[in-house]
Amino acid sequence: MKIKKRNVLITGGAGLIGSILIKRLGEKYQFSSLDLIEVNGIKSTVGNLNNLEAISPAFTGIDTVVHLAADRSPEGAWESILQNNFIATYNVFEAAKNAGVKRIIFASSNHVEGGFYLDEPWKHIVNGDFHRLKDDQYELITERHMIRPDSYYGVAKAYGEALGSYYNDYHGLSSFHLRIGWVLETDDPTFSPYALSIWLSHRDTAQIIDLCINAPKSHKYDIFNATSDNTWKIFDISHAKTTLAYKPKDRAGSDFVQRKYVRKT
Repeated sequence: MKIKKRNVLITGGAGLIGSILIKRLGEKYQFSSLDLIEVNGIKSTVGNLNNLEAISPAFTGIDTVVHLAADRSPEGAWESILQNNFIATYNVFEAAKNAGVKRIIFASSNHVEGGFYLDEPWKHIVNGDFHRLKDDQYELITERHMIRPDSYYGVAKAYGEALGSYYNDYHGLSSFHLRIGWVLETDDPTFSPYALSIWLSHRDTAQIIDLCINAPKSHKYDIFNATSDNTWKIFDISHAKTTLAYKPKDRAGSDFVQRKYVRKT
C-alpha cells in the first residue's frame, strides 16, 4: 500500500535552504512552496507574506510549515525587517493556525545571541585567534543563555521564537525554532574563522529540519542551536543531539584563507 506523504509548505522555497530541502527530502515529503517566484517541480504559490488574505489558501491541507522566507540580511534596514520578518512571520503563524496546520519549523538565527560575539572567549573565535583558547575548555552558548540580538534581524528572530511560544500555548500550534548558524551556497566555510565556527552544512541542514518535522506530537515547542559539529564552535548543539537525536555528519576544522564571501542570492 502506498504511504501518503506528509504535506509540507516551505515559505521561501526558491531560496537556498528551501532548495536544499527539496533536493534532499523531496522523495519523503509532498513539498509546496510559497514565495515571490515559482519553484519548478512542485506546487507553487506566488505571493507576498505581507498579505495574510492572499497567502492563506497556500496553507490549506498542510501538515507542517517550514518558514524560511525573510529579509536574510543582518544589515537589513528597519522598514524591510518590519515588513518581511515581523509582519510576515505573524501572517505565517496566523494563516497556519486558521488552516489547522499542526507544526511550524521556524528558521531562527544565531543572530538572536550575536551580542555574545563582543565578549571573550567567543570574540577570539570570530577573529580566528584560536591560540588564545584551549580546545573544549571554554563555555559554549546554549539555548538557555539570555537573548542578545546583534541587529534588527536578530530582534526579529527572537520575536519569532516568542510568537511561536504564544501560538503553542494559546492556539495549540506546535513550533520548533532553529537558531541556524550559516548555510552557504558553496557549502565551504574555509573563507573565515567565523564561518568555520557557525557553519551548517547542506546535509546537516536537511537532517535537523527532517528531525523537527518528525518529532513526536507530544513535543510541542522548542528552540535548538543548529550548526554542524565544528571544531571551534560557539554554540552548544547538545540539546539537538539529545532531544532530536541529531547526528551531524560534517565538521569544520581550523584552517581558513581569509577572503570575502559573496552571496549569490
